[in-house]
Amino acid sequence: MKPRILIIYTGGTIGMIQDPSTRTLRPFDFSHLIDNVPKIKMLDYDIEHIQFNPPIDSSNVSPSHWQQLAWEIGRHYDKFDGFVVLHGTDTMAYTASALSFMLEHLHKPVIITGSQLPIGEVRTDGEENLITALQIAAERDPVNGEPMVQEVAILFENYLWRGNRSTKMSADNFNAFGSNNYPSLAKIGLSIHFHNEALWRVHDKLPLRVHNGLDSNVIIVYVHPGMTENVLRHQLSIPGVKGVVLKTYGAGNAPTAPWFNDAIREAVAKGLVIINVTQCPDGGVHQKRYFTGDMLARAGVISGHDITTEAALTKMMFLFGMGLSSKQVAHRLVHPICGEMTI
Repeated sequence: MKPRILIIYTGGTIGMIQDPSTRTLRPFDFSHLIDNVPKIKMLDYDIEHIQFNPPIDSSNVSPSHWQQLAWEIGRHYDKFDGFVVLHGTDTMAYTASALSFMLEHLHKPVIITGSQLPIGEVRTDGEENLITALQIAAERDPVNGEPMVQEVAILFENYLWRGNRSTKMSADNFNAFGSNNYPSLAKIGLSIHFHNEALWRVHDKLPLRVHNGLDSNVIIVYVHPGMTENVLRHQLSIPGVKGVVLKTYGAGNAPTAPWFNDAIREAVAKGLVIINVTQCPDGGVHQKRYFTGDMLARAGVISGHDITTEAALTKMMFLFGMGLSSKQVAHRLVHPICGEMTI
């Protein structure tokens, strides 16, 4: 039987066209995209599509769009073998991370891709990315016939990455995404070579469960030289905020000034959940390695280990969206849900 693939077109550079008056790029509709990729018909797949109306620039992506994506995948889950989401690059890693948590018991491929140049450009990377994403979404394990990919993944140029391990690394290169703390799921060259040991597998094939509750009362606080007590306390006391992704130096270090530690400790005591995530693109948090990191641990800050900022933020939104208490969220944060961190 022909593989059945659903394309969900949200917008992004891959489907943009140039405005003749301003010379800027703006989202266009799905028919424009397909007209520029006639090779899709050569795949001999049964392909259907859904389009966001209107298509959006990924800079405008919000949790409501993640809820729409998760709902569409859940609604069509039993009718298709795989899903390809076309998305802008700027917030792609956030979307991939959010969907990985929202789609519980996922055992079909959800491949997110896009491009650095519009599909209509002569040198576009969009055509190859779309074709490859469709092939990966249709790929079956030759041993047991199950989907080769059973998770949310990002396909860009030569690599397939776990979605909740990915970060946009370049605004200029075609290989725009990377994952320094987890190996690629596949390497794309003359053929697609899957790294079986890196692929996520769920052994209990339970029905897909879509979690559409997300709580966006989570912020990112970036530690930097010159940060003042007033600024930090203001950020930690924003009305309604429940969780903080604290971006620290190196292996999870922060200033040792008494006011800094006091502000963090008081915020945790009041019920704020704070997770420590390194600013470094490679490596992770080791709060017990240095005195400064140990101070944060003793103040009640949770180690994010090697989790990405995108995954930490969306994981918090997901856990608070389940209606969990701060204590329950803090407990769940330290345990991997779907391969987003290494303990």
